[in-house]
Amino acid sequence: MTPHFPIAVVGGGLGGLTLARVLHVHGIDVPVFDLDASPRARTQGGMLDIHEDTGQAALRAARLHEDFLAKVHPGGQELRVMDKHGRVLREDGDDTGGRPEIDRGDLRDLLLSSLPGDTVRWNARVFSCRALGEGRHEVTLADGTAFTTDLLVGADGAWSRVRPLVSGATPAYTGVSFVELDLLDADVRHPACAETIGRGMLFALGEEKGLLAHRETDGCLHIYVALRADEAWLAALDRTDGGDTVKTTLLRYFEGWDPALRRLVAEADGRPVPRAIHALPVGHRWARVPGVTLLGDAAHLMSPFAGEGANLALIDGADLGRCLAGHPGDVEAALAAYEETLFPRAAHAAGESARGLEILFSPDAPRPLLEMFDGLDAEPRRP
Repeated sequence: MTPHFPIAVVGGGLGGLTLARVLHVHGIDVPVFDLDASPRARTQGGMLDIHEDTGQAALRAARLHEDFLAKVHPGGQELRVMDKHGRVLREDGDDTGGRPEIDRGDLRDLLLSSLPGDTVRWNARVFSCRALGEGRHEVTLADGTAFTTDLLVGADGAWSRVRPLVSGATPAYTGVSFVELDLLDADVRHPACAETIGRGMLFALGEEKGLLAHRETDGCLHIYVALRADEAWLAALDRTDGGDTVKTTLLRYFEGWDPALRRLVAEADGRPVPRAIHALPVGHRWARVPGVTLLGDAAHLMSPFAGEGANLALIDGADLGRCLAGHPGDVEAALAAYEETLFPRAAHAAGESARGLEILFSPDAPRPLLEMFDGLDAEPRRP
């Protein structure tokens, strides 16, 4: 017989795991279906700054905040802004900004370890979803098996298989592409690059492009080479030789930039990782559909230029868990309450992310970024 679950979560990223954890705290255990073969099937990305009113609030609801604080990266909140000539135009050198940094993989491991061992069903790639009526849905997996559920939660990211049940929106290319690079064991093997970046985050900007970089907890430096480019540009990069040709191509875009900045590309180790930046429309929302909802990137994919994506996934998961626990036996009331909070918060963050893209990749960058920081410095501090 086809198994049935009162609640089923598709996607074992930060948002889906936070939802499962908050429900577990309230005595409700749910299955989470994830396409990866195992927790270690792929790397989880770089550093995340976790905001007080969203990500940290979610971790408090999950009763994991103290464990989170034990894993944050000392010095990770440090910030350095440079122009193309390598001049340091702003430097924030303390850890009092209220946005502690943590490795995404460490945060995911924290959430996974807080759940019963059989919560996540690995190697469960969703092939299709269909409505059965009266709020029930059937999900078919790539291996041909299926399950049904009274509440289907799409926490399955940018290219969600659940989203079409509620919305016809699809992510659009933002006009900015990344090529991600790493410099391993940086203090020993790449000391000059480590000195350029410092202990936290670097923004080196100009001419509608930039080198964005941060130090990770394992001692490596993660570099995002960011360009305004045609959508087909990434696909045309020649990666057949393991990365040397890509680095040569990238360095041509940064001719005339300070040698210390160019070194971040020239000395990179391993294979470059291309990444086109997509986003859903600002203000994306849907009419209430019985028995299904979305969270995280599935609901509101946005560019990373406000640092909100992971934080929203966390708070989405926590809010949905609290709403479900607070409306026992009334899923629709829980979903209505959740979406009432979800939509305006996501719309505001997506607007800030779109604005951040224009600030970082303006023709006269980094001036608009510095002006933004000056404006934030002038705002009254919350008690």
